[in-house]
Amino acid sequence: MSLEVHVDWAGEILLVGRLFSAERGSAVSFQYAREWLLRPDRFALDPTSLPMHPSMQHSATLFGCIQDCGPDRWGRRLIERAVRKKLLVQKPFREVDYVLALDDHSRIGALRFRTGPGEPFLSPSVGVIPPLVRLAALLRAAEAIHFENETAEDLRFLLGEGSPLGGARPKSAVRQEDGGLAIAKFPKADDIRDIGAGETLALQIARNAGIHTVESRCVTVDASSVTVISRFDRENGQRIPFLSAASLLGLEASSPGSYTLMADAIRRFGDAVTEDLHELWRRMVFSLLASNCDDHLRNHGFLMRQPGRWSLSPAYDLNPVPEMERTQTNQTPVSEEYGDSSLAVAMEVASRFGLKPQIARKILGEVFTAVRGWRDTGKLLRLKTGTLNAYASAFENPLMEEAARLLKG
Repeated sequence: MSLEVHVDWAGEILLVGRLFSAERGSAVSFQYAREWLLRPDRFALDPTSLPMHPSMQHSATLFGCIQDCGPDRWGRRLIERAVRKKLLVQKPFREVDYVLALDDHSRIGALRFRTGPGEPFLSPSVGVIPPLVRLAALLRAAEAIHFENETAEDLRFLLGEGSPLGGARPKSAVRQEDGGLAIAKFPKADDIRDIGAGETLALQIARNAGIHTVESRCVTVDASSVTVISRFDRENGQRIPFLSAASLLGLEASSPGSYTLMADAIRRFGDAVTEDLHELWRRMVFSLLASNCDDHLRNHGFLMRQPGRWSLSPAYDLNPVPEMERTQTNQTPVSEEYGDSSLAVAMEVASRFGLKPQIARKILGEVFTAVRGWRDTGKLLRLKTGTLNAYASAFENPLMEEAARLLKG
């Protein structure tokens, strides 16, 4: 199988190269197009796994930049259900088949695929992206998937404009009132707490702590919280190239990596290096203090705004995890050199983020103050007392006590 790989960049759709995939299995090859290599504004799609040179490049698995625009666990489930109901002809024998099953219009990032010149980009839109007023219908369709009693129409509704951005929770692309793309994240029938309200709270606390976050809001639909997240890989109708931290580091998504390794990648490939290093350290401290334990390398992203230079995307997928559930989640380690993730270790490695001790201490104080005010923030968001109480142990924890001691010392 051979595919043209294009990038939607600066108002143009440009052929970058060709992807070759075995009929079955995971092995792939890629070769940059000669015309792309001759462009003065050329850049590597994936600077770690696909550096720019004219030779054929091979990999035992799908290249990271292409994995990143593929579906998450929720999207894969929809695709597999659609195959069983014969809504999709192509069975996903290869990883790239999952990527191609997604709608071209709403796929994350700026990569686009087609079989040859003049052919439509895969997969072409099968419908109109639902507006926010259809959230109730989308929620019901997502619930049907959970209970395994979905109809073909439910699958068409969700899969036709589904979004692959991060995680296993039910979601769909939606169109906002101003026409911009967004992701609606739905509750699951077996949730034991209000996940949407928790994410909305965490995002607001992060903003209070000086962190650049996605634009979001919490919408009540049929007495359930639905989080609506604006798409940060779109700007003024144009696509922005996206890479996960896993891809920028050249690691498997399941690898724990570390914040210090991400800092090294920013130094190597970054655009606003100093600002992003400081921002990353701030996010790391926030994740520790706010128990953002579902914190893995695909939950950190980078956007390319200058050719070949990558900047931190807005922070997303911030989910405070109460104490009893923390053993079920993964957290990116502070450093590859230490076995534990404590604030003492964070302060120890601050120099790898370009921070002097007094500046790191100042940032810690700002994040600590924002997290300490979590309940007041929740009240301003008009969250119910019971909802807030369910998250108390996420924000009132031993690391907050450690932070108080460090700031007093």
